[in-house]
Amino acid sequence: MVATCAGKNTQSEAAVNDQDRHRWNRKFLQGEHDSTQPSCIITGIEHFLPRQGKALDVAGGAGRHSLWLARHGLTVTLVDISDEALRISQTRAKSLGIQLQTVHLDLEQEPFPPGPWDLILGVHYLDRTLFPRFTEALAPGGLLVFLQPTQSNLQRHQRPSARFLLEDGELPTLLPGLRMLHYEEGWLADGRHEALVVAQAPSETSRGSQ
Repeated sequence: MVATCAGKNTQSEAAVNDQDRHRWNRKFLQGEHDSTQPSCIITGIEHFLPRQGKALDVAGGAGRHSLWLARHGLTVTLVDISDEALRISQTRAKSLGIQLQTVHLDLEQEPFPPGPWDLILGVHYLDRTLFPRFTEALAPGGLLVFLQPTQSNLQRHQRPSARFLLEDGELPTLLPGLRMLHYEEGWLADGRHEALVVAQAPSETSRGSQ
């Protein structure tokens, strides 16, 4: 009986995730996420970012941040649930003469890309279960850059809805084992109430001394 229930849950989850993929495909086909420019909040912390190494853009959509990172010398892998978004990102990369690795991946159901990654970027995709995976997948001294609206954003904007928002002040509590290099929270440059962190994994030396 337990095995049967597990099977039903797996099928149900698969159906939900397939619906998510189709929903996001429609959004990208309709041009709802067609911006080619990276967030000015992310470009504003450019001085923290490495200029070489491997970068992972988590749920990076049509690649506006992936392409920006690649232009700055990083070898970038973009993962997203929408195959339409990945198609658009590859078309844009080819037109710019940029090498971009894309992976069709459901981060809620499939294994997290193992890395090690010198940079992991997460912009406007919240799954709290991923934070331990971020830490595990970072290279020694690697960086996590994460940007997400908080509950205070609802004071001015109806979307994203509450279930996609961080609690105010929550983000630093999700980073065990990482050292914060930069943190800010408030009404940031894109007009949303957001939390932004740049956090660093321990170096090989400090890991060995623990």
